[in-house]
Amino acid sequence: MEKLKIAGGYPLKGTIKVSGAKNSAVALIPATILAESPVTIEGLPDISDVQILKSLLEEIGGNVTFENGDMMVDPRSMVSMPLPNGKVKKLRASYYLMGAMLGRFKKAVIGLPGGCHLGPRPIDQHIKGFEALGAKITNEQGAIYLRADELRGARIYLDVVSVGATINIMLAAVKAKGKTIIENAAKEPEIIDVATLLTNMGAKIKGAGTDVIRIEGVESLTGCKHTIIPDRIEAGTYMILGAAVGEGVLIDNVIPHHMESLIAKLREIGIPIETGDEQIYIGKGEQLKAVDIKTLVYPGFPTDLQQPFTSLLTRAEGSAVVTDTIYSARFKHIDELRRMNANIKVEGRAAIVNGPVTLQGAKVKASDLRAGAALVIAGLMAEGITEVTGLEHIDRGYSNLVEKLNGLGATIWREKMTEEEIEQLKN
Repeated sequence: MEKLKIAGGYPLKGTIKVSGAKNSAVALIPATILAESPVTIEGLPDISDVQILKSLLEEIGGNVTFENGDMMVDPRSMVSMPLPNGKVKKLRASYYLMGAMLGRFKKAVIGLPGGCHLGPRPIDQHIKGFEALGAKITNEQGAIYLRADELRGARIYLDVVSVGATINIMLAAVKAKGKTIIENAAKEPEIIDVATLLTNMGAKIKGAGTDVIRIEGVESLTGCKHTIIPDRIEAGTYMILGAAVGEGVLIDNVIPHHMESLIAKLREIGIPIETGDEQIYIGKGEQLKAVDIKTLVYPGFPTDLQQPFTSLLTRAEGSAVVTDTIYSARFKHIDELRRMNANIKVEGRAAIVNGPVTLQGAKVKASDLRAGAALVIAGLMAEGITEVTGLEHIDRGYSNLVEKLNGLGATIWREKMTEEEIEQLKN
């Protein structure tokens, strides 16, 4: 096991390039199961989630190569093998295997997914969609069994706007007989990305990116080549980091349209920003003022950027209220920020941040992926050395983070943990 060490107080300057979108990758890779010839996805991030999905596809008989961000999947020899636990447990987005395998094989056995612990994130909307298409779903010994004689198109209304359920139902419906209509669908850019891949494979999908998606089932899907969109959450993390400790940071390979809610809040807090076609320049903010944020489904402020933004707010003058309407348990980073001298208290679904304060280096632990990003930003802002454990969470979503930040002038490195430190962590 490793820990991350950060020497704070160094101003960052230069250009940082964003990798392909994690939240697209974890759905695009399972989607390749539906094809009847090889699929190539270009620009994938080199993160642990991608590596886990690669090995899961290999487990069911896929021939997969992954080099320099390009993955080639030959799905022709895949079989509907049960995937009851193991690697599935490490990855929440393994639930996309349900929709893809159901769509291709009309059956699947998938262990209950793992990933970050952010409170209840039920898959009831996914199951409701699969059942509407004609599948029988049972939970047996901690695994989900999906079986269907055939899949038939249906009208499905999602009770909760869910990215995962929207994509999963799309995966199952593209080869179902007849027309499927998904109402109250999520609108995230990653859904459009997955729909683009499926359309290139021969699927008939209309309305991706709106709240009503229409799918006309097709007999078969063929392989194609697809380039993934940039990761808007990684881009947002670097924008916040540039606002916190930057003296002019250029974010490269970004779609500014995807970042509008964050751009608005950063300007409100006092950060000068310029946007280009595929770049965003974060200027140096002098006097930052506190702003309230409230997470909402896209195109609102992303829940995945709430934690990093909370670190930035410790620099701002005044009191800010951070409300997370998506995940009630997404405040586990607050106790760690308090160890670093942050003045924050949690009240229900909101955190109240009082600033400005000078953060101090400390030993902290990442409880989930975006909490890890928040602690890295805090470490860069802090006086002294910050030590972050729980790197397995950060590695799930940020490719080559140490190299990218050191390229901007940060002083950050990884160290192996001693056996004593590992034991302390377990306790």
